[in-house]
Amino acid sequence: MKKHILDKNFFEKLYKKYNKRTFVSPDPLQFLYNYDNIYDREIAGLIASLLAYGKVPQILKNVNIILDTLTPEPSDFLKRSSPAKIRKLFPDFKHRFTTGKEISSLLLAVRDVINKYGSLYNCFRFCSKPEDKTIVSSLTKFTAILKEKATGIESNLLPSPEKGSACKRPNLYLRWMVRKDRVDPGGWDDIKPSKLIIPLDTHMYKIGKALGFTKKKQADLKTAMEITDGFRNFSSEDPVRYDFALTRFGIRDELDLKKLIRQLDDHRLQTF
Repeated sequence: MKKHILDKNFFEKLYKKYNKRTFVSPDPLQFLYNYDNIYDREIAGLIASLLAYGKVPQILKNVNIILDTLTPEPSDFLKRSSPAKIRKLFPDFKHRFTTGKEISSLLLAVRDVINKYGSLYNCFRFCSKPEDKTIVSSLTKFTAILKEKATGIESNLLPSPEKGSACKRPNLYLRWMVRKDRVDPGGWDDIKPSKLIIPLDTHMYKIGKALGFTKKKQADLKTAMEITDGFRNFSSEDPVRYDFALTRFGIRDELDLKKLIRQLDDHRLQTF
């Protein structure tokens, strides 16, 4: 029986060529490079990732509005600010379905988590177990803690794997914070990259289907897991290694997603 496998060298060439900071913009990831302090970066990353839906120019504009208010030290800002002050920060803010009230509630939740655990990282570690094979369980608990401490936050701002959501934005956040290379700044060093799940957006969904990693018609958590498992065949310790390079296609104007998919088909190798 014939089966098709892909040449890992093809992915590595894409990684070496496109996994560079010169290919980041336009991407909310670019905001994280402004923060050397991990406690500030993790807050900026959470905000940037959770607002990463809709049109890119609007995403960048609205993330910038929030971070401009919190900068230069978001962690210190939240520690020093009273709940009453935080609630009044963004009275007229609106990002598609997300209101300024929700952003303030999120920041209050982050403030409470920092006060209790010391950092978002420590909270996520508290939610994690060494025997967990993926971050699904820990992300579910982490999200539950934030929601418990926040009031008025809708599920579309803080999605949870518990309801079968692919959780593209939280998984994007974890990719930024856990991995460390030329693009992802990292900082959450005790979380293993092998446990990460692909941040499943429309581009990666199309790529995953083209690669034969999934046949599912919905881009949900099960689909994200199947595509992640497909990439584990090429990078078992870092299954989201190629996510950034591959998703530049369809995001960057000079890179054609349809052309990439044709290339993927051309680079399949037949074995018996």
